[in-house]
Amino acid sequence: MKKPLLSVIVPTKNSERTIDACLKSIENQTYKNIEIIVVDNDSTDKTQEITRKYTKLVFSKGPERSTQRNLGALKSKGDYLLFIDSDFELSSDVIKDCVLLNHKSEVIDQKIGGIIIPEESFGEGFWAKCKALERSFYIGVDWIEAARFFPKDIFNEFKGFDEKLISGEDWDLNQKIKTKYIITRINSFIKHDEGNLSFLQLLKKKMYYGTKIKSYSFKEANSKDFEKQSSIIKRYGLFFANPRKVFSNPVVGIGMLFMKTMEFGAVGIGHLLKK
Repeated sequence: MKKPLLSVIVPTKNSERTIDACLKSIENQTYKNIEIIVVDNDSTDKTQEITRKYTKLVFSKGPERSTQRNLGALKSKGDYLLFIDSDFELSSDVIKDCVLLNHKSEVIDQKIGGIIIPEESFGEGFWAKCKALERSFYIGVDWIEAARFFPKDIFNEFKGFDEKLISGEDWDLNQKIKTKYIITRINSFIKHDEGNLSFLQLLKKKMYYGTKIKSYSFKEANSKDFEKQSSIIKRYGLFFANPRKVFSNPVVGIGMLFMKTMEFGAVGIGHLLKK
């Protein structure tokens, strides 16, 4: 099997706490034919200094991730594209598994449009534990997870990420591609470093996304999935489908339910404020 070039594109913004571990996890992949592209949004910390230890392909662009990712794709030379965030760490076989799965599909003439990579969270403090528990319920849920790996020709066919979207851009691209091609998944994980998660900062971020969600939700192609994504009843349905898991640690389980309720409230307030 020929080993095609894969471009890993990482948008950054004051990411010095996590970017070294992120890029090291790319460098340590079992699949080696990789280029790393970092697109930085005017960081004022040591982000760019750290990234230049791993790659010369460091560009500047903003103001949001969609624009950064699209520039990274434009600058890439790879046959495939993988988009990750600066607080992600890849388990060692992620890229190998993506490329191999795509190759197998081509052998049987079944075109894959994108590959979902499941995520698990880790971090410090109580709220990071709550977030890790929450994320564990989303593995295999196709209206929550979204593809991160794409053949470059398909990414270009759908014109990449919609730069008008600040919230829901991952879901938006995923939903466009799956109207024509297969979206599938691998079993290797991405680890999401939540750090010392602040409850107030979490709600602030969700409120900000709430002010931007209208552009995503008003697209007709997104409306069906958005009904599920925006439903607290659907979300609680996922959790209470496995009550033993929720309450294996009752304090964390109750904290997770409270956190998720408050997040939905913050998004709703942001949406109302935008109106």
